[in-house]
Amino acid sequence: MTDLTPTQTGYHYALMRRAIDLIDARADAPPSLEVLAAQMNLSPAHFQRVFSAWAGVSPKRFQQYLTLGHAKTLLADRFTLLDTAHEAGLSGTGRLHDLFLRWEAMSPGDYARGGAGLTIRHGWLDGPFGEMLVMVTDRGICGLAFAAETGRDAALADMTSRWPAATFLADDAAIAPHAAALGDLRGEARLHLIGAPFQIKVWEALMRIPSGHVTTYGEIAGAVGSPRAVRAVGTAVGRNPVSWLIPCHRALRKSGGLGGYHWGLPVKRAMLAWEGARADAEPRARSA
Repeated sequence: MTDLTPTQTGYHYALMRRAIDLIDARADAPPSLEVLAAQMNLSPAHFQRVFSAWAGVSPKRFQQYLTLGHAKTLLADRFTLLDTAHEAGLSGTGRLHDLFLRWEAMSPGDYARGGAGLTIRHGWLDGPFGEMLVMVTDRGICGLAFAAETGRDAALADMTSRWPAATFLADDAAIAPHAAALGDLRGEARLHLIGAPFQIKVWEALMRIPSGHVTTYGEIAGAVGSPRAVRAVGTAVGRNPVSWLIPCHRALRKSGGLGGYHWGLPVKRAMLAWEGARADAEPRARSA
């Protein structure tokens, strides 16, 4: 599989986002490679290479992961029972492809103070799903947002409002050490989770969902010991401050609906399709 630099992944996602819109617009008759390439102002061969480098599979194969019924397929074939999933406790590690996560949570008392006394530094990186706002403390990444659908200003305002008493500083140098891991999903990422105790429990459950798999909001509620608190779980999932690394996009409605996604449903669909395609491609690559 072709390795991409962070700048390339951001550029490729911008192209893929346009291609996804075209595929959606003609869901009843998916456009051919030639039609998609022409709309991107690329040759069919070049578009195929660009798309395959980003998605891990060809445009034609990727279309099946973007269908509106794909969520139901995931629930049928890639559903994760969290009570039997591998435990990844507060001091444990989780894995997203080649990215290892090490994390710690802020104390409830510190969280209740709204981030008072905390300095959060932030900057922008290109990633697999467009431009990312990265926020860090001296303990690790505390915020990750996607601006492809919302825009930069809205993403920054959203994230800074979560910890109103913190001091925020634009500081590209502070996020630079995290760029390599986030840009191509390799290496190790340290997380500093800032949330209420119930939110932390929900986010911990999300980190038990393997890449390429999904679960339901109800399953998460049961896993955190509050089986009737599905609505509260949905709220906690939506307040996840480190999207993608804590995979809230893998939570679906029991009906097979995508549910919501804080940074836009097109981003959620792209994430699920990207992971599903790569999860299917990896066994074939190993057996080749």
